[in-house]
Amino acid sequence: MAKLQKQTKQNPKLEQRELKDGRIALYLEYYLGRSEEVVKDADGKVVYYTEGAMKGKPKKKVTHLRKKESLPFYLIAKPTSPMERQQNREILEMAEKIRFEKEQELKEQQTGLRLAKHPEEINFFDYFQSFIDNYTKKDVRHMRRGLAIFKEFLKEKKKYKAFVETIRPDQITKEMIREFADYLQSRFTGEGPHTLFQRFKKVFKKATEDEIFLRNPCEGVVIKIDSQQLKKDILSMDEIKQLALTHYPNENPHIRRAFLFCLFAGLRFCDVRDLTFAQVDFSNRLLRFNQAKTAGHSSASWVNMPLSDTHLKLMGEPENGDKNQLIFPLPSHTMCLKALRHWTARAGIEKHITWHCARHSFAVNLLNNGANIKTVASLLGHAGLKHTEKYTRAVDSLKREAIDSLPDISF
Repeated sequence: MAKLQKQTKQNPKLEQRELKDGRIALYLEYYLGRSEEVVKDADGKVVYYTEGAMKGKPKKKVTHLRKKESLPFYLIAKPTSPMERQQNREILEMAEKIRFEKEQELKEQQTGLRLAKHPEEINFFDYFQSFIDNYTKKDVRHMRRGLAIFKEFLKEKKKYKAFVETIRPDQITKEMIREFADYLQSRFTGEGPHTLFQRFKKVFKKATEDEIFLRNPCEGVVIKIDSQQLKKDILSMDEIKQLALTHYPNENPHIRRAFLFCLFAGLRFCDVRDLTFAQVDFSNRLLRFNQAKTAGHSSASWVNMPLSDTHLKLMGEPENGDKNQLIFPLPSHTMCLKALRHWTARAGIEKHITWHCARHSFAVNLLNNGANIKTVASLLGHAGLKHTEKYTRAVDSLKREAIDSLPDISF
Protein backbone atom coordinates (compact mmCIF):
# COMPACT_ATOMS: atom_id res chain seq x y z
CA MET A 1 0.00 0.00 0.00
CA ALA A 2 1.22 3.51 -0.76
CA LYS A 3 2.24 5.61 2.21
CA LEU A 4 -0.15 8.42 3.15
CA GLN A 5 0.82 11.58 4.99
CA LYS A 6 0.65 11.50 8.76
CA GLN A 7 -2.91 12.36 9.80
CA THR A 8 -3.61 14.33 12.97
CA LYS A 9 -7.22 15.11 13.86
CA GLN A 10 -8.10 15.34 10.18
CA ASN A 11 -11.73 15.20 9.13
CA PRO A 12 -12.16 13.86 6.55
CA LYS A 13 -9.23 11.46 6.46
CA LEU A 14 -7.61 10.30 3.26
CA GLU A 15 -7.80 6.51 3.17
CA GLN A 16 -6.96 3.80 0.62
CA ARG A 17 -7.98 0.26 -0.19
CA GLU A 18 -6.46 -2.29 -2.57
CA LEU A 19 -8.64 -3.50 -5.42
CA LYS A 20 -8.67 -6.97 -6.98
CA ASP A 21 -7.05 -5.67 -10.18
CA GLY A 22 -4.00 -4.52 -8.19
CA ARG A 23 -4.76 -0.82 -8.15
CA ILE A 24 -5.19 1.21 -4.96
CA ALA A 25 -8.38 3.24 -4.69
CA LEU A 26 -8.38 6.48 -2.70
CA TYR A 27 -11.36 7.72 -0.68
CA LEU A 28 -12.27 10.21 2.03
CA GLU A 29 -13.80 9.08 5.33
CA TYR A 30 -15.81 11.69 7.25
CA TYR A 31 -16.57 11.46 10.94
CA LEU A 32 -19.98 13.06 11.50
CA GLY A 33 -20.24 12.65 15.25
CA ARG A 34 -22.19 10.20 17.36
CA SER A 35 -25.82 9.49 18.07
CA GLU A 36 -27.32 8.08 21.25
CA GLU A 37 -30.47 6.02 21.39
CA VAL A 38 -32.15 4.89 24.60
CA VAL A 39 -32.28 1.07 24.79
CA LYS A 40 -35.77 -0.40 25.10
CA ASP A 41 -36.91 -3.95 25.76
CA ALA A 42 -39.31 -6.02 23.65
CA ASP A 43 -42.27 -4.25 25.26
CA GLY A 44 -40.94 -0.81 24.38
CA LYS A 45 -39.96 0.07 27.95
CA VAL A 46 -36.71 1.88 28.73
CA VAL A 47 -33.96 -0.40 30.08
CA TYR A 48 -32.01 0.93 33.11
CA TYR A 49 -28.67 -0.04 34.61
CA THR A 50 -29.25 -2.05 37.78
CA GLU A 51 -25.80 -1.88 39.34
CA GLY A 52 -22.49 -0.07 39.30
CA ALA A 53 -21.83 3.65 38.86
CA MET A 54 -24.59 3.97 36.26
CA LYS A 55 -27.33 2.42 38.42
CA GLY A 56 -30.67 4.08 37.77
CA LYS A 57 -29.54 5.61 34.49
CA PRO A 58 -31.15 4.55 31.19
CA LYS A 59 -28.99 2.37 28.95
CA LYS A 60 -27.99 4.00 25.69
CA LYS A 61 -26.71 2.63 22.40
CA VAL A 62 -23.99 4.80 20.89
CA THR A 63 -23.52 4.85 17.12
CA HIS A 64 -20.57 6.60 15.48
CA LEU A 65 -21.62 8.22 12.22
CA ARG A 66 -19.23 8.02 9.27
CA LYS A 67 -19.45 8.68 5.55
CA LYS A 68 -17.16 7.63 2.70
CA GLU A 69 -16.55 9.51 -0.53
CA SER A 70 -14.60 7.92 -3.38
CA LEU A 71 -11.97 9.92 -5.26
CA PRO A 72 -11.41 9.43 -9.02
CA PHE A 73 -7.74 8.55 -8.53
CA TYR A 74 -5.90 5.26 -8.35
CA LEU A 75 -2.39 4.50 -7.20
CA ILE A 76 -0.10 1.88 -8.64
CA ALA A 77 0.17 -0.75 -5.89
CA LYS A 78 3.73 -1.80 -6.69
CA PRO A 79 5.51 0.89 -8.71
CA THR A 80 8.57 -0.49 -10.47
CA SER A 81 10.00 2.63 -12.09
CA PRO A 82 10.83 6.23 -11.09
CA MET A 83 8.05 7.41 -13.40
CA GLU A 84 5.42 5.27 -11.64
CA ARG A 85 6.62 6.39 -8.21
CA GLN A 86 6.47 10.04 -9.29
CA GLN A 87 2.94 9.45 -10.61
CA ASN A 88 1.89 8.07 -7.20
CA ARG A 89 3.38 11.11 -5.43
CA GLU A 90 1.55 13.55 -7.68
CA ILE A 91 -1.76 11.70 -7.22
CA LEU A 92 -1.35 11.72 -3.43
CA GLU A 93 -0.59 15.45 -3.47
CA MET A 94 -3.71 16.11 -5.53
CA ALA A 95 -5.82 13.93 -3.24
CA GLU A 96 -4.49 15.74 -0.17
CA LYS A 97 -5.42 19.13 -1.67
CA ILE A 98 -8.96 17.86 -2.23
CA ARG A 99 -9.07 16.46 1.32
CA PHE A 100 -7.98 19.82 2.75
CA GLU A 101 -10.61 21.70 0.73
CA LYS A 102 -13.32 19.26 1.87
CA GLU A 103 -12.19 19.74 5.46
CA GLN A 104 -12.65 23.50 5.16
CA GLU A 105 -16.13 22.99 3.68
CA LEU A 106 -17.07 20.69 6.57
CA LYS A 107 -15.85 23.19 9.16
CA GLU A 108 -17.85 25.91 7.47
CA GLN A 109 -20.99 23.76 7.66
CA GLN A 110 -20.42 22.88 11.33
CA THR A 111 -19.32 26.26 12.70
CA GLY A 112 -20.52 28.79 10.16
CA LEU A 113 -16.93 29.96 9.79
CA ARG A 114 -14.55 28.93 7.08
CA LEU A 115 -10.97 28.95 8.26
CA ALA A 116 -9.00 31.39 6.14
CA LYS A 117 -5.39 30.91 5.17
CA HIS A 118 -4.60 34.50 6.22
CA PRO A 119 -5.63 35.92 9.64
CA GLU A 120 -6.49 39.28 8.06
CA GLU A 121 -9.48 37.62 6.36
CA ILE A 122 -11.15 36.73 9.70
CA ASN A 123 -13.29 38.85 11.98
CA PHE A 124 -12.52 37.26 15.34
CA PHE A 125 -15.95 38.24 16.68
CA ASP A 126 -17.51 35.96 14.04
CA TYR A 127 -15.26 33.11 15.14
CA PHE A 128 -16.10 33.75 18.82
CA GLN A 129 -19.84 33.75 18.05
CA SER A 130 -19.60 30.53 16.02
CA PHE A 131 -17.79 28.92 18.97
CA ILE A 132 -20.67 29.95 21.26
CA ASP A 133 -23.31 28.72 18.79
CA ASN A 134 -21.73 25.26 18.73
CA TYR A 135 -20.77 25.07 22.42
CA THR A 136 -22.83 22.42 24.21
CA LYS A 137 -21.66 22.66 27.83
CA LYS A 138 -23.74 24.28 30.54
CA ASP A 139 -21.39 27.23 31.13
CA VAL A 140 -22.23 28.71 27.72
CA ARG A 141 -23.83 31.73 29.42
CA HIS A 142 -20.37 32.70 30.71
CA MET A 143 -19.09 32.50 27.11
CA ARG A 144 -21.79 34.90 25.90
CA ARG A 145 -21.14 37.24 28.81
CA GLY A 146 -17.40 37.16 28.15
CA LEU A 147 -17.85 38.22 24.51
CA ALA A 148 -20.25 41.02 25.45
CA ILE A 149 -17.93 42.40 28.14
CA PHE A 150 -14.90 42.20 25.81
CA LYS A 151 -16.76 44.43 23.32
CA GLU A 152 -17.69 46.81 26.15
CA PHE A 153 -14.03 46.93 27.18
CA LEU A 154 -12.93 47.80 23.63
CA LYS A 155 -15.59 50.50 23.40
CA GLU A 156 -14.55 52.13 26.69
CA LYS A 157 -10.83 52.15 25.84
CA LYS A 158 -10.09 55.03 23.46
CA LYS A 159 -7.20 53.28 21.75
CA TYR A 160 -9.33 50.18 21.02
CA LYS A 161 -12.58 51.85 19.90
CA ALA A 162 -11.84 51.10 16.24
CA PHE A 163 -12.15 47.36 16.98
CA VAL A 164 -15.69 47.33 18.44
CA GLU A 165 -17.30 45.88 15.28
CA THR A 166 -14.40 44.09 13.61
CA ILE A 167 -11.11 42.82 14.94
CA ARG A 168 -8.56 40.61 13.21
CA PRO A 169 -6.66 37.95 15.17
CA ASP A 170 -3.36 39.72 14.53
CA GLN A 171 -4.81 42.88 16.15
CA ILE A 172 -5.40 41.07 19.46
CA THR A 173 -2.20 41.44 21.45
CA LYS A 174 -1.09 40.11 24.81
CA GLU A 175 -1.10 43.70 26.09
CA MET A 176 -4.78 43.99 25.12
CA ILE A 177 -5.60 40.73 26.93
CA ARG A 178 -3.74 41.87 30.06
CA GLU A 179 -5.71 45.12 30.04
CA PHE A 180 -8.94 43.16 29.61
CA ALA A 181 -8.04 40.99 32.63
CA ASP A 182 -7.46 44.16 34.68
CA TYR A 183 -10.77 45.53 33.41
CA LEU A 184 -12.62 42.43 34.62
CA GLN A 185 -11.04 42.72 38.06
CA SER A 186 -11.94 46.40 38.34
CA ARG A 187 -15.53 45.83 37.28
CA PHE A 188 -16.47 42.63 39.12
CA THR A 189 -15.85 41.20 42.58
CA GLY A 190 -15.48 37.75 44.09
CA GLU A 191 -14.89 34.87 41.69
CA GLY A 192 -16.63 36.65 38.79
CA PRO A 193 -13.50 37.95 37.01
CA HIS A 194 -11.77 34.55 37.24
CA THR A 195 -14.86 32.65 36.05
CA LEU A 196 -15.42 34.92 33.04
CA PHE A 197 -11.75 35.00 32.04
CA GLN A 198 -11.37 31.22 32.23
CA ARG A 199 -14.30 30.74 29.79
CA PHE A 200 -13.01 33.58 27.61
CA LYS A 201 -9.63 31.84 27.26
CA LYS A 202 -11.26 28.62 26.05
CA VAL A 203 -12.13 30.32 22.76
CA PHE A 204 -8.56 31.50 22.26
CA LYS A 205 -7.20 28.05 22.97
CA LYS A 206 -9.46 26.55 20.30
CA ALA A 207 -8.61 29.35 17.86
CA THR A 208 -4.91 28.63 18.36
CA GLU A 209 -5.53 24.93 17.65
CA ASP A 210 -7.33 26.00 14.46
CA GLU A 211 -4.21 28.03 13.53
CA ILE A 212 -6.05 31.35 13.62
CA PHE A 213 -3.39 32.51 16.08
CA LEU A 214 0.24 31.57 15.63
CA ARG A 215 0.62 32.05 19.39
CA ASN A 216 -2.15 32.26 21.96
CA PRO A 217 -2.28 35.89 23.22
CA CYS A 218 -3.93 34.69 26.45
CA GLU A 219 -0.99 32.46 27.33
CA GLY A 220 0.60 33.56 30.59
CA VAL A 221 -2.22 35.98 31.48
CA VAL A 222 -4.06 34.86 34.64
CA ILE A 223 -6.55 36.19 37.15
CA LYS A 224 -5.72 34.72 40.54
CA ILE A 225 -8.26 34.13 43.27
CA ASP A 226 -8.00 32.97 46.84
CA SER A 227 -9.76 29.62 46.44
CA GLN A 228 -9.77 29.24 50.21
CA GLN A 229 -11.76 32.41 50.82
CA LEU A 230 -15.56 32.15 50.84
CA LYS A 231 -16.77 35.32 49.15
CA LYS A 232 -20.48 34.63 48.72
CA ASP A 233 -23.07 35.42 51.37
CA ILE A 234 -24.56 32.55 53.33
CA LEU A 235 -27.91 32.07 55.03
CA SER A 236 -28.03 31.15 58.71
CA MET A 237 -30.53 28.60 59.95
CA ASP A 238 -32.68 31.43 61.37
CA GLU A 239 -32.71 33.15 57.96
CA ILE A 240 -33.58 29.87 56.25
CA LYS A 241 -36.52 29.39 58.62
CA GLN A 242 -37.63 32.95 57.89
CA LEU A 243 -37.37 32.29 54.16
CA ALA A 244 -39.41 29.09 54.48
CA LEU A 245 -42.21 31.01 56.20
CA THR A 246 -42.26 33.80 53.59
CA HIS A 247 -44.70 33.77 50.67
CA TYR A 248 -45.51 36.35 48.02
CA PRO A 249 -48.13 36.66 45.25
CA ASN A 250 -47.58 34.55 42.10
CA GLU A 251 -44.60 32.72 43.56
CA ASN A 252 -43.34 29.67 41.67
CA PRO A 253 -43.71 26.66 44.02
CA HIS A 254 -41.08 24.66 42.11
CA ILE A 255 -38.45 27.37 42.59
CA ARG A 256 -39.38 27.56 46.25
CA ARG A 257 -39.09 23.79 46.79
CA ALA A 258 -35.87 23.50 44.78
CA PHE A 259 -34.01 26.29 46.59
CA LEU A 260 -35.02 25.04 50.02
CA PHE A 261 -33.91 21.56 48.95
CA CYS A 262 -30.48 22.94 47.94
CA LEU A 263 -30.18 24.67 51.31
CA PHE A 264 -30.60 21.26 52.96
CA ALA A 265 -28.67 19.19 50.40
CA GLY A 266 -25.96 21.49 48.96
CA LEU A 267 -26.74 20.82 45.28
CA ARG A 268 -25.76 23.15 42.46
CA PHE A 269 -28.45 24.61 40.22
CA CYS A 270 -27.36 22.45 37.26
CA ASP A 271 -27.79 19.31 39.39
CA VAL A 272 -31.09 20.07 41.11
CA ARG A 273 -32.60 21.14 37.78
CA ASP A 274 -31.95 17.71 36.23
CA LEU A 275 -32.96 15.50 39.17
CA THR A 276 -35.52 12.80 38.40
CA PHE A 277 -37.39 10.45 40.72
CA ALA A 278 -35.44 7.55 39.16
CA GLN A 279 -32.40 8.76 41.16
CA VAL A 280 -34.24 8.43 44.48
CA ASP A 281 -34.24 5.21 46.51
CA PHE A 282 -37.31 5.84 48.66
CA SER A 283 -37.03 2.56 50.58
CA ASN A 284 -33.51 3.37 51.76
CA ARG A 285 -34.08 7.16 51.82
CA LEU A 286 -31.14 7.83 49.52
CA LEU A 287 -30.50 10.15 46.57
CA ARG A 288 -27.77 9.22 44.09
CA PHE A 289 -26.64 11.59 41.33
CA ASN A 290 -23.66 12.42 39.16
CA GLN A 291 -22.44 16.02 39.46
CA ALA A 292 -22.63 17.77 36.09
CA LYS A 293 -19.59 19.93 36.87
CA THR A 294 -17.20 17.06 37.62
CA ALA A 295 -18.74 14.14 35.67
CA GLY A 296 -16.04 12.17 33.89
CA HIS A 297 -13.03 13.84 35.50
CA SER A 298 -13.38 13.39 39.25
CA SER A 299 -13.28 10.30 41.43
CA ALA A 300 -15.95 11.85 43.66
CA SER A 301 -18.33 12.82 40.88
CA TRP A 302 -21.10 10.52 42.13
CA VAL A 303 -22.79 11.61 45.37
CA ASN A 304 -24.88 9.47 47.73
CA MET A 305 -27.10 11.78 49.75
CA PRO A 306 -29.08 10.42 52.73
CA LEU A 307 -32.57 11.91 52.75
CA SER A 308 -34.32 13.37 55.78
CA ASP A 309 -38.05 13.95 56.26
CA THR A 310 -37.52 17.55 55.09
CA HIS A 311 -35.88 16.36 51.86
CA LEU A 312 -38.70 13.93 51.14
CA LYS A 313 -41.41 16.54 51.82
CA LEU A 314 -39.72 19.01 49.48
CA MET A 315 -39.36 16.42 46.71
CA GLY A 316 -42.84 14.94 46.90
CA GLU A 317 -43.68 11.83 44.86
CA PRO A 318 -43.90 11.16 41.12
CA GLU A 319 -47.27 11.59 39.43
CA ASN A 320 -48.72 8.32 38.14
CA GLY A 321 -45.58 6.53 39.35
CA ASP A 322 -43.49 7.94 36.46
CA LYS A 323 -39.97 7.94 37.87
CA ASN A 324 -38.48 9.63 34.81
CA GLN A 325 -40.19 12.95 35.47
CA LEU A 326 -38.24 15.88 36.91
CA ILE A 327 -38.50 16.40 40.65
CA PHE A 328 -38.20 20.17 40.26
CA PRO A 329 -39.40 21.41 36.85
CA LEU A 330 -37.64 24.78 36.85
CA PRO A 331 -37.63 27.69 34.39
CA SER A 332 -34.36 29.25 33.18
CA HIS A 333 -31.53 30.14 35.56
CA THR A 334 -32.28 33.84 34.98
CA MET A 335 -35.94 33.45 35.93
CA CYS A 336 -35.01 31.42 39.01
CA LEU A 337 -32.53 34.09 40.11
CA LYS A 338 -35.07 36.90 39.71
CA ALA A 339 -37.62 34.96 41.75
CA LEU A 340 -35.01 34.19 44.42
CA ARG A 341 -34.06 37.86 44.83
CA HIS A 342 -37.71 38.90 45.09
CA TRP A 343 -38.30 36.15 47.65
CA THR A 344 -35.31 37.03 49.86
CA ALA A 345 -36.20 40.73 49.75
CA ARG A 346 -39.76 39.91 50.81
CA ALA A 347 -38.30 37.90 53.74
CA GLY A 348 -36.30 40.93 54.85
CA ILE A 349 -32.93 39.35 54.01
CA GLU A 350 -30.59 42.10 52.77
CA LYS A 351 -27.75 39.81 51.70
CA HIS A 352 -26.83 39.27 48.04
CA ILE A 353 -28.18 35.74 47.64
CA THR A 354 -27.61 33.71 44.48
CA TRP A 355 -28.55 30.09 43.88
CA HIS A 356 -25.01 28.92 44.66
CA CYS A 357 -25.28 30.52 48.11
CA ALA A 358 -27.49 27.56 49.04
CA ARG A 359 -24.54 25.18 48.55
CA HIS A 360 -22.26 27.35 50.69
CA SER A 361 -24.94 27.78 53.35
CA PHE A 362 -25.44 24.02 53.52
CA ALA A 363 -21.73 23.41 54.16
CA VAL A 364 -21.28 26.18 56.73
CA ASN A 365 -24.41 25.24 58.65
CA LEU A 366 -23.31 21.59 58.82
CA LEU A 367 -19.89 22.58 60.18
CA ASN A 368 -21.49 25.01 62.64
CA ASN A 369 -23.55 22.12 63.96
CA GLY A 370 -20.45 20.00 64.55
CA ALA A 371 -20.28 17.88 61.39
CA ASN A 372 -16.91 16.35 60.47
CA ILE A 373 -15.17 18.11 57.57
CA LYS A 374 -14.67 14.77 55.74
CA THR A 375 -18.39 14.09 55.97
CA VAL A 376 -19.17 17.55 54.58
CA ALA A 377 -16.67 17.02 51.74
CA SER A 378 -18.35 13.72 50.85
CA LEU A 379 -21.83 15.26 50.85
CA LEU A 380 -20.62 18.10 48.61
CA GLY A 381 -18.94 15.66 46.22
CA HIS A 382 -15.42 17.02 46.80
CA ALA A 383 -12.59 14.64 45.90
CA GLY A 384 -10.44 16.01 48.75
CA LEU A 385 -10.55 18.51 51.59
CA LYS A 386 -8.91 21.43 49.74
CA HIS A 387 -12.18 22.97 48.54
CA THR A 388 -14.02 22.16 51.77
CA GLU A 389 -11.50 23.91 54.03
CA LYS A 390 -12.71 27.35 52.95
CA TYR A 391 -15.94 26.63 54.81
CA THR A 392 -14.06 26.06 58.05
CA ARG A 393 -12.56 29.54 57.65
CA ALA A 394 -16.07 30.91 57.18
CA VAL A 395 -17.18 29.16 60.36
CA ASP A 396 -14.28 30.72 62.29
CA SER A 397 -15.31 34.11 60.93
CA LEU A 398 -18.91 33.59 62.04
CA LYS A 399 -17.75 32.60 65.50
CA ARG A 400 -15.72 35.81 65.72
CA GLU A 401 -18.73 37.87 64.63
CA ALA A 402 -20.87 36.13 67.24
CA ILE A 403 -18.36 36.92 70.01
CA ASP A 404 -17.97 40.52 68.85
CA SER A 405 -21.76 40.96 68.94
CA LEU A 406 -21.78 40.55 72.73
CA PRO A 407 -22.19 43.91 74.54
CA ASP A 408 -19.39 45.46 76.54
CA ILE A 409 -19.78 45.68 80.29
CA SER A 410 -18.31 48.02 82.84
CA PHE A 411 -16.57 46.62 85.91
